[in-house]
Amino acid sequence: MEPDLFTAAAEERQEKDPSSSPLAVRMRPRTLDEVVGQQHLLKPGSPLRRLVGEGSGGPAGPSSVILWGPPGTGKTTLAYVVSKATNKRFVELSAITAGVKEVRAVIDGARRATGGFGKETVLFLDEIHRFSKAQQDSLLPAVENRWVTLIAATTENPYFSVISPLLSRSLLLTLEPLTDDDLRGLIKRALTDERGLKEAVTLPEDSEEHLLRIAGGDARRALTALEAAAGAALDKGEAEISLQTLVETVDRAAVKYDRDGDQHYDVASALIKSIRGSDVDAALHYLARMIEAGEDPRFIARRLMISASEDIGLADPNALPIAVAAAQAVAMIGFPEAALTLSHATIALALAPKSNAATTAIGAAMEDVRKGHAGPVPMHLRDGHYKGAAKLGHAQGYVYPHDLPEGIAAQQYAPEELKDREYYTPTRHGAEARYADAVEWTRKHLGRGRS
Repeated sequence: MEPDLFTAAAEERQEKDPSSSPLAVRMRPRTLDEVVGQQHLLKPGSPLRRLVGEGSGGPAGPSSVILWGPPGTGKTTLAYVVSKATNKRFVELSAITAGVKEVRAVIDGARRATGGFGKETVLFLDEIHRFSKAQQDSLLPAVENRWVTLIAATTENPYFSVISPLLSRSLLLTLEPLTDDDLRGLIKRALTDERGLKEAVTLPEDSEEHLLRIAGGDARRALTALEAAAGAALDKGEAEISLQTLVETVDRAAVKYDRDGDQHYDVASALIKSIRGSDVDAALHYLARMIEAGEDPRFIARRLMISASEDIGLADPNALPIAVAAAQAVAMIGFPEAALTLSHATIALALAPKSNAATTAIGAAMEDVRKGHAGPVPMHLRDGHYKGAAKLGHAQGYVYPHDLPEGIAAQQYAPEELKDREYYTPTRHGAEARYADAVEWTRKHLGRGRS
Protein backbone atom coordinates (compact mmCIF):
# COMPACT_ATOMS: atom_id res chain seq x y z
CA MET A 1 0.00 0.00 0.00
CA GLU A 2 1.04 3.60 -0.34
CA PRO A 3 2.67 5.09 2.76
CA ASP A 4 0.37 6.67 5.34
CA LEU A 5 1.27 8.99 8.23
CA PHE A 6 2.10 6.08 10.52
CA THR A 7 4.30 4.36 7.92
CA ALA A 8 6.09 7.63 7.19
CA ALA A 9 6.67 8.17 10.91
CA ALA A 10 8.05 4.66 11.30
CA GLU A 11 10.41 5.14 8.36
CA GLU A 12 11.58 8.47 9.77
CA ARG A 13 12.27 6.81 13.13
CA GLN A 14 14.27 4.05 11.46
CA GLU A 15 16.34 6.60 9.57
CA LYS A 16 17.15 8.43 12.82
CA ASP A 17 17.76 5.20 14.76
CA PRO A 18 18.80 2.43 12.32
CA SER A 19 19.46 -0.02 15.16
CA SER A 20 15.69 -0.26 15.69
CA SER A 21 15.48 -2.23 12.43
CA PRO A 22 16.65 -5.85 12.04
CA LEU A 23 20.15 -6.32 10.68
CA ALA A 24 18.76 -7.88 7.49
CA VAL A 25 16.76 -4.68 6.86
CA ARG A 26 19.63 -2.33 7.71
CA MET A 27 21.97 -4.17 5.35
CA ARG A 28 19.66 -4.07 2.36
CA PRO A 29 21.55 -2.74 -0.67
CA ARG A 30 20.86 0.86 -1.61
CA THR A 31 21.88 0.41 -5.26
CA LEU A 32 21.99 -2.48 -7.70
CA ASP A 33 25.78 -2.41 -7.49
CA GLU A 34 25.57 -3.38 -3.81
CA VAL A 35 23.39 -6.42 -4.50
CA VAL A 36 25.05 -9.73 -3.58
CA GLY A 37 24.79 -12.47 -6.20
CA GLN A 38 22.35 -12.52 -9.15
CA GLN A 39 24.93 -10.89 -11.40
CA HIS A 40 23.31 -12.57 -14.40
CA LEU A 41 20.33 -10.25 -13.84
CA LEU A 42 22.31 -7.07 -13.31
CA LYS A 43 24.21 -6.64 -16.55
CA PRO A 44 24.01 -3.30 -18.37
CA GLY A 45 20.73 -3.00 -20.23
CA SER A 46 19.02 -5.67 -18.11
CA PRO A 47 15.33 -5.21 -17.23
CA LEU A 48 16.23 -4.36 -13.62
CA ARG A 49 18.75 -1.72 -14.73
CA ARG A 50 16.09 -0.17 -16.93
CA LEU A 51 13.58 -0.19 -14.08
CA VAL A 52 15.86 2.03 -11.99
CA GLY A 53 16.22 4.46 -14.86
CA GLU A 54 19.55 3.36 -16.33
CA GLY A 55 19.96 3.28 -20.08
CA SER A 56 18.94 5.55 -22.89
CA GLY A 57 15.19 4.91 -22.62
CA GLY A 58 13.63 5.88 -25.94
CA PRO A 59 10.40 4.42 -27.25
CA ALA A 60 10.90 1.08 -25.46
CA GLY A 61 9.77 1.44 -21.86
CA PRO A 62 10.76 -0.83 -18.95
CA SER A 63 9.10 -4.24 -18.83
CA SER A 64 7.10 -5.79 -16.01
CA VAL A 65 9.05 -8.61 -14.40
CA ILE A 66 8.35 -11.70 -12.31
CA LEU A 67 11.14 -12.58 -9.89
CA TRP A 68 11.27 -16.32 -9.17
CA GLY A 69 13.67 -17.83 -6.68
CA PRO A 70 14.11 -19.52 -3.29
CA PRO A 71 13.63 -17.53 -0.07
CA GLY A 72 16.42 -15.15 0.85
CA THR A 73 17.88 -14.79 -2.64
CA GLY A 74 17.03 -11.10 -2.99
CA LYS A 75 13.56 -10.74 -4.54
CA THR A 76 12.33 -8.20 -1.99
CA THR A 77 15.77 -6.58 -1.91
CA LEU A 78 15.71 -5.96 -5.66
CA ALA A 79 12.27 -4.39 -5.38
CA TYR A 80 13.50 -2.22 -2.49
CA VAL A 81 16.46 -1.02 -4.56
CA VAL A 82 14.13 -0.13 -7.40
CA SER A 83 11.91 1.80 -4.98
CA LYS A 84 14.87 3.86 -3.75
CA ALA A 85 16.61 4.36 -7.07
CA THR A 86 13.70 5.15 -9.35
CA ASN A 87 11.94 8.50 -9.63
CA LYS A 88 8.70 6.67 -10.28
CA ARG A 89 5.82 6.26 -7.86
CA PHE A 90 6.41 3.01 -5.95
CA VAL A 91 3.60 0.98 -4.34
CA GLU A 92 3.98 -2.30 -2.46
CA LEU A 93 1.32 -4.98 -1.93
CA SER A 94 1.49 -8.45 -0.42
CA ALA A 95 -0.71 -11.17 -1.86
CA ILE A 96 -1.11 -12.50 1.68
CA THR A 97 -3.17 -9.48 2.79
CA ALA A 98 -4.28 -7.74 -0.41
CA GLY A 99 -7.18 -8.59 -2.66
CA VAL A 100 -8.85 -7.36 -5.85
CA LYS A 101 -10.11 -4.23 -4.08
CA GLU A 102 -6.59 -3.16 -3.12
CA VAL A 103 -5.23 -3.96 -6.58
CA ARG A 104 -7.92 -1.85 -8.25
CA ALA A 105 -7.20 1.01 -5.85
CA VAL A 106 -3.54 0.96 -6.85
CA ILE A 107 -4.42 0.85 -10.55
CA ASP A 108 -6.85 3.77 -10.20
CA GLY A 109 -4.16 5.73 -8.36
CA ALA A 110 -1.64 4.89 -11.06
CA ARG A 111 -3.93 6.16 -13.81
CA ARG A 112 -4.51 9.40 -11.91
CA ALA A 113 -0.79 9.86 -11.29
CA THR A 114 0.01 9.27 -14.94
CA GLY A 115 -2.75 11.51 -16.27
CA GLY A 116 -2.40 14.27 -13.70
CA PHE A 117 1.29 14.43 -13.01
CA GLY A 118 2.94 12.29 -15.68
CA LYS A 119 4.24 10.06 -12.88
CA GLU A 120 4.71 6.38 -13.70
CA THR A 121 3.90 3.74 -11.07
CA VAL A 122 5.92 0.66 -10.13
CA LEU A 123 3.85 -1.95 -8.27
CA PHE A 124 5.72 -4.53 -6.20
CA LEU A 125 3.51 -7.55 -5.51
CA ASP A 126 5.05 -10.04 -3.11
CA GLU A 127 3.95 -13.71 -2.97
CA ILE A 128 1.99 -13.44 -6.22
CA HIS A 129 1.48 -17.21 -6.23
CA ARG A 130 -1.00 -16.70 -3.36
CA PHE A 131 -3.29 -14.71 -5.62
CA SER A 132 -6.21 -16.59 -7.16
CA LYS A 133 -6.75 -16.61 -10.92
CA ALA A 134 -9.39 -13.90 -10.58
CA GLN A 135 -7.06 -11.73 -8.51
CA GLN A 136 -4.27 -12.14 -11.05
CA ASP A 137 -6.74 -11.36 -13.86
CA SER A 138 -7.38 -7.97 -12.25
CA LEU A 139 -3.74 -7.01 -12.98
CA LEU A 140 -3.91 -7.68 -16.71
CA PRO A 141 -5.28 -4.37 -18.04
CA ALA A 142 -2.83 -2.34 -15.95
CA VAL A 143 0.17 -4.40 -17.04
CA GLU A 144 -0.90 -4.60 -20.69
CA ASN A 145 -1.50 -0.84 -20.95
CA ARG A 146 1.50 -0.08 -18.73
CA TRP A 147 -0.56 1.89 -16.24
CA VAL A 148 1.76 0.14 -13.80
CA THR A 149 5.11 -1.58 -14.20
CA LEU A 150 4.76 -4.78 -12.21
CA ILE A 151 7.49 -6.39 -10.14
CA ALA A 152 6.05 -9.66 -8.82
CA ALA A 153 7.92 -12.03 -6.53
CA THR A 154 7.31 -15.74 -6.01
CA THR A 155 9.00 -18.79 -4.55
CA GLU A 156 6.72 -21.10 -6.57
CA ASN A 157 7.20 -22.15 -10.18
CA PRO A 158 5.42 -19.36 -12.13
CA TYR A 159 4.44 -21.78 -14.89
CA PHE A 160 2.17 -23.46 -12.35
CA SER A 161 1.26 -20.54 -10.07
CA VAL A 162 0.94 -17.52 -12.39
CA ILE A 163 -1.70 -17.28 -15.12
CA SER A 164 -0.42 -17.51 -18.69
CA PRO A 165 -1.69 -14.07 -19.84
CA LEU A 166 0.26 -12.39 -17.05
CA LEU A 167 3.37 -14.44 -17.80
CA SER A 168 3.19 -13.48 -21.46
CA ARG A 169 3.05 -9.79 -20.56
CA SER A 170 6.05 -9.96 -18.21
CA LEU A 171 9.67 -11.04 -18.25
CA LEU A 172 10.48 -14.01 -16.02
CA LEU A 173 13.74 -13.50 -14.12
CA THR A 174 15.06 -16.51 -12.24
CA LEU A 175 17.11 -15.87 -9.11
CA GLU A 176 19.72 -18.44 -8.15
CA PRO A 177 20.56 -19.59 -4.60
CA LEU A 178 23.35 -17.49 -3.15
CA THR A 179 26.75 -19.18 -3.06
CA ASP A 180 28.90 -19.43 0.03
CA ASP A 181 31.15 -16.73 -1.41
CA ASP A 182 28.14 -14.45 -1.89
CA LEU A 183 27.06 -14.94 1.72
CA ARG A 184 30.60 -14.68 3.03
CA GLY A 185 30.96 -11.25 1.47
CA LEU A 186 27.59 -10.17 2.88
CA ILE A 187 28.49 -11.37 6.39
CA LYS A 188 31.84 -9.59 6.35
CA ARG A 189 30.12 -6.38 5.23
CA ALA A 190 27.52 -6.70 7.99
CA LEU A 191 30.25 -7.15 10.62
CA THR A 192 32.07 -3.94 9.66
CA ASP A 193 29.56 -1.62 8.00
CA GLU A 194 28.24 1.42 9.87
CA ARG A 195 24.72 0.22 9.12
CA GLY A 196 25.58 -3.18 10.54
CA LEU A 197 27.53 -4.30 13.61
CA LYS A 198 30.28 -1.64 13.30
CA GLU A 199 33.09 -4.09 14.20
CA ALA A 200 31.55 -4.68 17.63
CA VAL A 201 32.30 -8.41 17.28
CA THR A 202 34.44 -10.69 15.14
CA LEU A 203 33.52 -14.01 13.57
CA PRO A 204 36.20 -16.73 13.60
CA GLU A 205 36.48 -19.12 10.69
CA ASP A 206 34.75 -22.11 12.34
CA SER A 207 31.77 -19.94 13.33
CA GLU A 208 31.61 -18.46 9.84
CA GLU A 209 31.55 -21.90 8.22
CA HIS A 210 28.75 -23.02 10.53
CA LEU A 211 26.80 -19.84 9.83
CA LEU A 212 27.10 -20.50 6.09
CA ARG A 213 25.84 -24.05 6.57
CA ILE A 214 22.76 -23.10 8.54
CA ALA A 215 21.99 -20.23 6.15
CA GLY A 216 21.52 -22.64 3.25
CA GLY A 217 21.96 -19.92 0.62
CA ASP A 218 19.44 -17.63 2.35
CA ALA A 219 20.84 -14.14 3.00
CA ARG A 220 18.04 -13.16 5.38
CA ARG A 221 18.60 -16.29 7.48
CA ALA A 222 22.34 -15.64 7.58
CA LEU A 223 21.94 -12.05 8.78
CA THR A 224 19.23 -12.95 11.30
CA ALA A 225 21.42 -15.66 12.84
CA LEU A 226 24.45 -13.35 12.82
CA GLU A 227 22.54 -10.60 14.63
CA ALA A 228 21.23 -13.01 17.28
CA ALA A 229 24.67 -14.52 17.86
CA ALA A 230 26.32 -11.10 18.02
CA GLY A 231 23.81 -9.99 20.64
CA ALA A 232 24.44 -13.12 22.70
CA ALA A 233 28.23 -12.64 22.51
CA LEU A 234 28.01 -8.98 23.57
CA ASP A 235 25.71 -9.91 26.47
CA LYS A 236 28.46 -12.29 27.65
CA GLY A 237 31.04 -9.53 27.32
CA GLU A 238 32.75 -11.37 24.45
CA ALA A 239 34.17 -9.63 21.40
CA GLU A 240 34.13 -12.83 19.35
CA ILE A 241 31.20 -15.00 18.26
CA SER A 242 32.38 -18.44 19.27
CA LEU A 243 31.02 -21.57 17.66
CA GLN A 244 29.41 -22.53 20.98
CA THR A 245 27.63 -19.18 21.23
CA LEU A 246 26.41 -19.47 17.63
CA VAL A 247 25.10 -23.01 18.20
CA GLU A 248 23.37 -22.02 21.44
CA THR A 249 21.78 -18.99 19.81
CA VAL A 250 20.37 -20.57 16.66
CA ASP A 251 19.69 -24.01 18.17
CA ARG A 252 21.34 -25.86 15.32
CA ALA A 253 24.15 -28.28 16.11
CA ALA A 254 27.42 -27.83 14.26
CA VAL A 255 27.57 -30.90 12.05
CA LYS A 256 31.05 -32.29 11.57
CA TYR A 257 31.10 -32.25 7.81
CA ASP A 258 33.58 -30.63 5.45
CA ARG A 259 32.14 -30.30 1.97
CA ASP A 260 35.63 -30.25 0.50
CA GLY A 261 37.29 -32.86 2.73
CA ASP A 262 37.08 -36.38 4.12
CA GLN A 263 33.74 -35.94 5.89
CA HIS A 264 32.11 -35.02 2.57
CA TYR A 265 33.13 -38.31 0.99
CA ASP A 266 32.83 -40.43 4.14
CA VAL A 267 29.22 -39.45 4.82
CA ALA A 268 28.27 -39.73 1.15
CA SER A 269 29.87 -43.19 1.08
CA ALA A 270 28.00 -44.20 4.23
CA LEU A 271 24.71 -43.08 2.69
CA ILE A 272 25.20 -45.23 -0.40
CA LYS A 273 26.44 -48.25 1.56
CA SER A 274 23.46 -48.01 3.90
CA ILE A 275 21.11 -47.97 0.90
CA ARG A 276 23.01 -50.94 -0.55
CA GLY A 277 22.65 -52.74 2.78
CA SER A 278 18.89 -51.98 2.88
CA ASP A 279 19.21 -50.15 6.23
CA VAL A 280 16.67 -47.40 5.65
CA ASP A 281 17.17 -45.80 9.07
CA ALA A 282 20.94 -45.49 8.71
CA ALA A 283 20.48 -44.12 5.19
CA LEU A 284 18.11 -41.44 6.49
CA HIS A 285 20.59 -40.54 9.24
CA TYR A 286 23.39 -39.90 6.74
CA LEU A 287 21.00 -38.06 4.43
CA ALA A 288 19.99 -35.81 7.33
CA ARG A 289 23.65 -35.09 8.13
CA MET A 290 24.30 -34.04 4.57
CA ILE A 291 21.21 -31.83 4.47
CA GLU A 292 21.92 -30.17 7.83
CA ALA A 293 25.51 -29.51 6.75
CA GLY A 294 24.29 -27.59 3.74
CA GLU A 295 25.34 -30.12 1.10
CA ASP A 296 24.31 -29.30 -2.47
CA PRO A 297 21.04 -31.24 -2.97
CA ARG A 298 22.03 -31.89 -6.59
CA PHE A 299 25.12 -33.79 -5.39
CA ILE A 300 22.96 -36.02 -3.18
CA ALA A 301 20.51 -36.61 -6.03
CA ARG A 302 23.35 -37.63 -8.36
CA ARG A 303 24.58 -40.19 -5.84
CA LEU A 304 21.07 -41.65 -5.58
CA MET A 305 20.80 -41.99 -9.37
CA ILE A 306 24.10 -43.89 -9.44
CA SER A 307 22.95 -46.14 -6.60
CA ALA A 308 19.72 -46.96 -8.44
CA SER A 309 21.67 -48.58 -11.29
CA GLU A 310 24.74 -49.77 -9.39
CA ASP A 311 23.01 -51.57 -6.52
CA ILE A 312 19.39 -52.14 -7.58
CA GLY A 313 19.24 -52.34 -11.36
CA LEU A 314 16.51 -54.57 -12.72
CA ALA A 315 15.63 -56.01 -9.31
CA ASP A 316 13.37 -52.93 -9.17
CA PRO A 317 13.07 -51.24 -12.59
CA ASN A 318 11.28 -48.30 -10.91
CA ALA A 319 14.32 -47.38 -8.81
CA LEU A 320 16.10 -45.39 -11.53
CA PRO A 321 12.97 -43.45 -12.63
CA ILE A 322 12.35 -42.54 -8.97
CA ALA A 323 15.93 -41.32 -8.55
CA VAL A 324 15.84 -39.35 -11.82
CA ALA A 325 12.50 -37.77 -10.91
CA ALA A 326 13.95 -36.82 -7.52
CA ALA A 327 16.96 -35.18 -9.18
CA GLN A 328 14.70 -33.18 -11.50
CA ALA A 329 12.46 -32.09 -8.64
CA VAL A 330 15.42 -31.09 -6.47
CA ALA A 331 16.82 -28.92 -9.25
CA MET A 332 13.48 -27.11 -9.50
CA ILE A 333 12.59 -26.57 -5.84
CA GLY A 334 15.82 -26.50 -3.81
CA PHE A 335 15.97 -26.62 -0.02
CA PRO A 336 14.15 -26.81 2.33
CA GLU A 337 11.43 -28.67 0.38
CA ALA A 338 14.02 -30.75 -1.50
CA ALA A 339 14.70 -32.61 1.75
CA LEU A 340 11.30 -34.29 1.38
CA THR A 341 12.05 -35.41 -2.17
CA LEU A 342 15.48 -36.76 -1.23
CA SER A 343 13.93 -38.64 1.71
CA HIS A 344 11.30 -40.11 -0.62
CA ALA A 345 13.95 -41.42 -3.02
CA THR A 346 16.32 -42.63 -0.29
CA ILE A 347 13.59 -44.69 1.40
CA ALA A 348 12.48 -46.21 -1.92
CA LEU A 349 16.04 -47.18 -2.85
CA ALA A 350 16.94 -48.55 0.58
CA LEU A 351 13.88 -50.81 0.68
CA ALA A 352 14.10 -51.96 -2.95
CA PRO A 353 15.39 -55.46 -3.75
CA LYS A 354 19.06 -55.32 -4.66
CA SER A 355 21.07 -56.56 -7.64
CA ASN A 356 24.44 -55.50 -8.99
CA ALA A 357 24.04 -57.67 -12.10
CA ALA A 358 23.85 -54.65 -14.41
CA THR A 359 27.04 -53.30 -12.84
CA THR A 360 29.03 -56.52 -13.16
CA ALA A 361 27.68 -57.13 -16.69
CA ILE A 362 28.99 -53.87 -18.17
CA GLY A 363 32.19 -54.24 -16.15
CA ALA A 364 32.90 -57.66 -17.65
CA ALA A 365 32.05 -56.49 -21.17
CA MET A 366 34.32 -53.44 -20.87
CA GLU A 367 37.13 -55.58 -19.50
CA ASP A 368 37.01 -57.79 -22.59
CA VAL A 369 37.08 -54.74 -24.86
CA ARG A 370 40.08 -53.30 -22.98
CA LYS A 371 41.91 -56.62 -23.45
CA GLY A 372 41.33 -56.45 -27.19
CA HIS A 373 38.63 -59.11 -27.35
CA ALA A 374 36.49 -57.53 -30.03
CA GLY A 375 36.76 -59.03 -33.49
CA PRO A 376 34.98 -57.95 -36.65
CA VAL A 377 31.22 -57.48 -36.74
CA PRO A 378 29.62 -60.56 -38.38
CA MET A 379 28.95 -59.96 -42.08
CA HIS A 380 25.20 -60.46 -41.85
CA LEU A 381 24.93 -57.73 -39.16
CA ARG A 382 26.81 -55.06 -41.08
CA ASP A 383 25.08 -52.05 -42.64
CA GLY A 384 23.58 -52.95 -45.99
CA HIS A 385 21.80 -49.72 -46.86
CA TYR A 386 24.42 -48.10 -49.06
CA LYS A 387 25.15 -48.85 -52.70
CA GLY A 388 27.69 -51.63 -53.12
CA ALA A 389 27.12 -53.16 -49.65
CA ALA A 390 25.64 -56.33 -51.17
CA LYS A 391 28.74 -56.85 -53.33
CA LEU A 392 30.79 -56.83 -50.12
CA GLY A 393 28.51 -59.43 -48.57
CA HIS A 394 27.15 -57.00 -45.97
CA ALA A 395 23.72 -57.81 -44.47
CA GLN A 396 23.53 -60.99 -46.56
CA GLY A 397 21.77 -63.81 -44.75
CA TYR A 398 20.42 -61.60 -41.96
CA VAL A 399 17.18 -62.98 -40.51
CA TYR A 400 14.62 -60.33 -39.45
CA PRO A 401 13.33 -61.48 -36.01
CA HIS A 402 9.90 -59.89 -36.48
CA ASP A 403 9.23 -62.25 -39.38
CA LEU A 404 9.39 -65.28 -37.04
CA PRO A 405 6.51 -66.51 -34.86
CA GLU A 406 8.45 -66.19 -31.60
CA GLY A 407 10.19 -62.94 -32.57
CA ILE A 408 13.72 -64.30 -32.09
CA ALA A 409 16.20 -65.46 -34.74
CA ALA A 410 18.81 -68.10 -33.96
CA GLN A 411 21.74 -66.37 -35.63
CA GLN A 412 25.13 -65.21 -34.38
CA TYR A 413 25.21 -61.64 -33.07
CA ALA A 414 28.50 -61.38 -31.20
CA PRO A 415 31.89 -61.37 -32.93
CA GLU A 416 33.28 -64.87 -33.50
CA GLU A 417 35.73 -64.55 -30.63
CA LEU A 418 32.98 -63.72 -28.16
CA LYS A 419 30.06 -65.78 -29.48
CA ASP A 420 29.80 -67.88 -26.30
CA ARG A 421 30.57 -65.12 -23.79
CA GLU A 422 27.86 -64.39 -21.18
CA TYR A 423 28.12 -61.08 -19.31
CA TYR A 424 24.73 -60.67 -17.67
CA THR A 425 24.08 -63.00 -14.75
CA PRO A 426 20.74 -61.92 -13.29
CA THR A 427 19.72 -62.62 -9.72
CA ARG A 428 16.27 -63.78 -8.73
CA HIS A 429 15.78 -60.80 -6.42
CA GLY A 430 12.55 -58.87 -6.91
CA ALA A 431 11.60 -58.10 -10.49
CA GLU A 432 14.92 -59.38 -11.82
CA ALA A 433 13.59 -62.93 -11.54
CA ARG A 434 11.52 -62.14 -14.62
CA TYR A 435 14.65 -61.05 -16.45
CA ALA A 436 16.45 -64.20 -15.33
CA ASP A 437 13.73 -66.28 -16.95
CA ALA A 438 13.90 -64.13 -20.09
CA VAL A 439 17.69 -64.51 -20.36
CA GLU A 440 17.45 -68.29 -19.97
CA TRP A 441 14.75 -68.53 -22.63
CA THR A 442 16.42 -66.24 -25.17
CA ARG A 443 19.86 -67.84 -24.86
CA LYS A 444 18.29 -71.24 -25.38
CA HIS A 445 16.49 -70.09 -28.54
CA LEU A 446 19.68 -68.45 -29.80
CA GLY A 447 21.37 -71.82 -29.45
CA ARG A 448 23.58 -70.64 -26.62
CA GLY A 449 21.73 -72.07 -23.63
CA ARG A 450 23.82 -73.84 -21.02
CA SER A 451 23.07 -77.51 -20.45
